Amino acid sequence: RSEQARLGAGVVEEDTEEWQRDPGFAGLERVGGVDLSYIKGDDSSACASLVVLSYPALEVLYEDCRMVTVSAPYVAGFLAFREVPFLVEAVQRLQQEEPRLRPQVLLVDGNGLLHPRGFGVACHLGVLTDLPCVGVAKNLLRVDGLVRDELHREQIRSLQREGDTFPLTGTSGRALGMVSCGDNNNSSKPLYISVGHRVCLETAVRLVKSCCRYRIPEPIRQ
Repeated sequence: RSEQARLGAGVVEEDTEEWQRDPGFAGLERVGGVDLSYIKGDDSSACASLVVLSYPALEVLYEDCRMVTVSAPYVAGFLAFREVPFLVEAVQRLQQEEPRLRPQVLLVDGNGLLHPRGFGVACHLGVLTDLPCVGVAKNLLRVDGLVRDELHREQIRSLQREGDTFPLTGTSGRALGMVSCGDNNNSSKPLYISVGHRVCLETAVRLVKSCCRYRIPEPIRQ
């Protein structure tokens, strides 16, 4: 908890790059995606993946997938301590091997500020790499009174018709993330988008939508 609090103090919840402020993201050329996927039935063997895509064409420029042995135990709310070290290593390898392909932003399969202590995997990775990061989760994390109840499901059904979004506002009154069923998602299952680092929520949502050919944004899907 103390380490999360220490690192969490470094999270920047606003746009820091010129391309983020442009309506069409002019200047954005490389978008990365990261994920750690476990072998079924074995929570210690995983594949750590980093892929960099061109933008806006979304063509693969670089990929690094390595089998790793995960030794840290799983503890709810502390997933980053299991996964982030391997993702940081992948970013460092890219920096050493192909520095010109360094991504300008990372989409992370996980949460950012949408976390019990406001410091999920996307925040953790963002602070350690100093890269803009966006959390993209497939399931709702129960935080600050947020629950997937009938009201939540009704909101999802309504925004599917509109191809729009709605904010995930907790009992604290703070918008911790955004639910998206954008026009590009082609799915009834929403995405839960949250700020990781060096990006505001509105920009994060626009970016994720622009990277979706299917439900999962292309950098993470790849």
